[in-house]
Amino acid sequence: MFYMIYSEDAANSLEKRLATRPAHLARLQVLKEAGRLLLAGPLPAMDSSEPGAAGFTGSLVVAEFVSLAEAQQWADNDPYLAAGVYIKTTVKPFKKVLP
Repeated sequence: MFYMIYSEDAANSLEKRLATRPAHLARLQVLKEAGRLLLAGPLPAMDSSEPGAAGFTGSLVVAEFVSLAEAQQWADNDPYLAAGVYIKTTVKPFKKVLP
């Protein structure tokens, strides 16, 4: 089943986000290579795909896991969380309808 992982950034965390990005992306790449990643990306802090110094307010990942517990465990081990980029993460089941 798919699960939505919505994470909220701490204020002024852009520098930490940029420093931790390679480790964060490496974990997503593993999901992608296993065919389990539906989508992933950051949430710009302004109406632009390149927000520059404004940074981001969080991230969204939708990926396939065996259970809610497994999805939560994966989210709990995100390098962004360990680095203090994320202050809150919500994991919920997701039913893909379209496209």
